[in-house]
Amino acid sequence: MSTLVLLLPPRARLRAQGADAPAAAQATTEYSYLLTPDGVSVIDQGRTTANRLPRAETVIAVPAESDLSWHQVALPKTGRARMRAALAGMLEEVLLEDPEQLHFALETDAAGGDRSWVVVMSKAWLADHLAALEAAHVFVDRVAPMAWPESPPVGHFYEIEAAEDGLNPRLGLRWSHPQGVANMGLDGTLVRKLFPDAAVQAARWTATPGAADAAGRWLGGAKVSVLTPTLRSLGALDSPWNLRQFDLAPRARGVRAFRQAWRTYMRRAWRPVRLGLLGLAAVHLIGLNFWALHQRKGIESRKAAAEQVLRSTHPQVRAVLDARVQMERETDLLRIAAGRPGEDDLESLLGAAATAWPVDMGPLESLRFEPGRLTLSAGGWRNDQVDAFRSALRSEGWQLEVSENRMTVSRVRREGAATAGGRS
Repeated sequence: MSTLVLLLPPRARLRAQGADAPAAAQATTEYSYLLTPDGVSVIDQGRTTANRLPRAETVIAVPAESDLSWHQVALPKTGRARMRAALAGMLEEVLLEDPEQLHFALETDAAGGDRSWVVVMSKAWLADHLAALEAAHVFVDRVAPMAWPESPPVGHFYEIEAAEDGLNPRLGLRWSHPQGVANMGLDGTLVRKLFPDAAVQAARWTATPGAADAAGRWLGGAKVSVLTPTLRSLGALDSPWNLRQFDLAPRARGVRAFRQAWRTYMRRAWRPVRLGLLGLAAVHLIGLNFWALHQRKGIESRKAAAEQVLRSTHPQVRAVLDARVQMERETDLLRIAAGRPGEDDLESLLGAAATAWPVDMGPLESLRFEPGRLTLSAGGWRNDQVDAFRSALRSEGWQLEVSENRMTVSRVRREGAATAGGRS
């Protein structure tokens, strides 16, 4: 599944001399990007405007690290709808800007009463970039930081300014540890005293190619892994954070909602679920095939047994097409030849009616017969007499239908019973 990682340009700051307010993101704003098919390799990277970005199934925006501030608080026990206002009130004294102009984001699954990290950033700046990208049909699924509080600690060195002699560039350090995230300049010796040898050995250190040698010397020979900006940007894919929360949470409807759900399902974290569902579907498919084969064999076995009964009982039948129907037909022919009435004959129907006839009911006024059905007049019958007549017939396997002063007696038929036809 292809993923597009966008690096949002750092937020413009006001100059000391006094400058205009930072401009909103526009169509001419350029974004550094990289495109990965698997989260490991990069098939395209560069810098371009929003409407010229390559298409991908998932889009992750990464804000500049200098635009995020991290605060750890005990969350108030309130609902999600009121959490943003509660955070603004709790952090108001430590923030440098009006809380109404800031965006807040919590750790995944953080709830009221938990102690959680809170990320704070400019709301208008982030909203402007998201709007500019959506206007270019680039829908950001997730906003993820490049670094976050984690254990063991991670330090990343980068070049602030290239060295004139090529040996000692001016370095910056991005320090991520369980107590927060900090950005430090390494001028002077004061910062080095914050990292005793035990802390240096316990941390994992990386650096850009141009800063690796100087970082190793600054750490006193500790191992420093070279990490290009491109590879470090890929680390945002594994970030547990999504800064699109509260009023900046993505809102999707219709086809876009389906596409977003599909993208979520196709992410690497869902791969075990996908494999499990595929395995479950395969097991069900194989099981259904075996069950269908078993049922087919059972049907064929019963058909063969029925044909054997027909051939042994009526050896004159040469071609077997439907053993049950042919058995009924041959049996009816033998019954007729023997002069015995069948279930659909008048004698059987009259006998059933006579057996169930109420003792307090007089003689029948009229009747009508057709094969399998005997219609009797119901004039003068009370409801209790009709119910008693029906109950007596039902106990012998007959049914009674009543309509418009008429009662019709017929045999209760098996579902799917066939009518006998001509002899084979």
